[in-house]
Amino acid sequence: MIRRVIEIDEEKCNGCGACAAACHEGAIGMVNGKAKLLRDDYCDGLGDCLPTCPTGAITFVEREAAAYDEAAVKANKAAKAAEALPCGCPGTQSRQIHREEGAAPQGPQPSRLTQWPVQIKLAPVNAPYFDGAKLLVAADCTAYAYGNFHEDFIRGKVTLVGCPKLDSVDYAEKLTEILARNDIRSVTVVRMEVPCCGGMEQAVKTALQKSGKFIPWQVVTISTDGRILD
Repeated sequence: MIRRVIEIDEEKCNGCGACAAACHEGAIGMVNGKAKLLRDDYCDGLGDCLPTCPTGAITFVEREAAAYDEAAVKANKAAKAAEALPCGCPGTQSRQIHREEGAAPQGPQPSRLTQWPVQIKLAPVNAPYFDGAKLLVAADCTAYAYGNFHEDFIRGKVTLVGCPKLDSVDYAEKLTEILARNDIRSVTVVRMEVPCCGGMEQAVKTALQKSGKFIPWQVVTISTDGRILD
C-alpha cells in the first residue's frame, strides 16, 4: 500500500540516536553509527522522531510500505522489556547504599554511589531513594573522561547513566515515569561534548516537559580531554 513513512538521509545523520530514543514504536535503530528505519510496519507515520533530529536528516515520504502493525509493535516492546529486565537478575535488584558524608579520607578515593542499579534501562521507576533526591543523569563516558567525577557529580545525588548511541531504548519514556512518580528536587545532566551525547540531553528535556512538573535542571558538558566546558 502507498502510505506516509519516514526517510532518513544518512549523509545528514550525525549518529546522535535522538530519533531512535523518540520512536516509541521501535521503528528506528542505530546501525553502524547511523539511524535507520528498521521496519516499515513499525512506523506509524506520525513523526515523533522528526523534531528530535538536530540535523534535519528525517523527512516524510509517500511510498509503497507495509501497513502499520500495532500488534507487532506491542509484541516487540514486550520482548525488549523482558530482555532488558530478566526476572531474578541480581543486576536489576534495587538497593540503597549508605555512605558517610564528609571529606574524602587520605588514600584511595571512596565511592559516592548511593544506590543500585545505575543504568537507566535497569533502574526502577519508583524507589525510596528517589524521594527528595537530586538526580544525576550522566552519559557513560563522562565518568571516565572527568577524573573527579564521584566527588564533583555523584556525591549527594542519585545517579542514572546510559549511552544514547549504544542503547536502543527510549530514555525519555523511562525518565518521564521517574520524574512523574517521585519527588525529584533537581536534575543535573552530565554529557560529553560529542554530538551523539545530545540524545541524553534531549531525553531529559523531553522527560521534564512530559512529567508536568517544574524541576530545576542544568547541563554540564565534559570535553574529551576531561575539562568542564560549561
